[in-house]
Amino acid sequence: MENLPANSRKIKEKAIELGFLQAGIARACHLKEDAARLREWLGMGFHGSMGYMENHLEKRVDPRELVEDARSVVVVLQNYFTRKKQLDDQAPLISKYAYGKDYHRIMRKKLQSLYAYMETDIGAHSGRVFVDSAPVLERAWGRQAGLGWIGKHSLLLNRKHGSWFFIGVIITDLDLEPDSPTNDYCGDCSMCIDACPTKAILPGRTLDASRCISYLTIENREDRLPEEFRSHMQNRAFGCDICQDVCPWSNNAHPHSEPWLDPLPGLLEMTRQDWVDLDKERFNSLFEGSAVKRAKYTGLRRNIDFL
Repeated sequence: MENLPANSRKIKEKAIELGFLQAGIARACHLKEDAARLREWLGMGFHGSMGYMENHLEKRVDPRELVEDARSVVVVLQNYFTRKKQLDDQAPLISKYAYGKDYHRIMRKKLQSLYAYMETDIGAHSGRVFVDSAPVLERAWGRQAGLGWIGKHSLLLNRKHGSWFFIGVIITDLDLEPDSPTNDYCGDCSMCIDACPTKAILPGRTLDASRCISYLTIENREDRLPEEFRSHMQNRAFGCDICQDVCPWSNNAHPHSEPWLDPLPGLLEMTRQDWVDLDKERFNSLFEGSAVKRAKYTGLRRNIDFL
């Protein structure tokens, strides 16, 4: 037992050494309150066409269903904030997180390095690494691990970094010293709610994903976007940063220093006409290894034409 604090500290220090923004630890347990909220959210149909959210509910709320004998959940944050912007203020906008290379593969490699350290230096026997790759409630675990609180826009919020980060998770059989959840610092602020052009952010830290611009432009696979949103897209072609841009805690964020997250060559220089003229060949070359590929050419083309 006397090694718990030391081992936890070593893991967090190694995470920082690997380039993560921050790391925290939670006790592996059943997330009772989150389970109830998830069932209610699904029951209201707020997940839209993301039917996969209805699958494996017990795995989403209990890490022991994913890793036998799991005792701890290690959570890391990867900064992606940048002050760089698209140069043409009339060009269709894409979210900051998609400026560079797709984070999934690179973050997974870094997490695998962290887990290898946990095996060789700390004594982990079993565990799994997750980067949006399985039914894991990353934001809930971030809150449990003391890395922030769930903001009114439903994102994990950190006083030092806002919400400009990816979340990675390692579920392990290591017995580690857990961190304590932080307080909620949203207060009476409603700037994210007021700024959302499609009114997707509801009271009670609830997101109606079926109205969210990120969902509409990425997860939604319909041939056409709903006509009711035509005048509310605010020129967003892939994802949306509006609720993060207006959040006062975003002012504390510092730009990342990860080369793989730097804007793809030529991306920020694209004019509105370049986007209008974008063909499949240019799409494939420009967005090679990019998260934008998730929408596929047909999806991005649909979004651009809708604006």
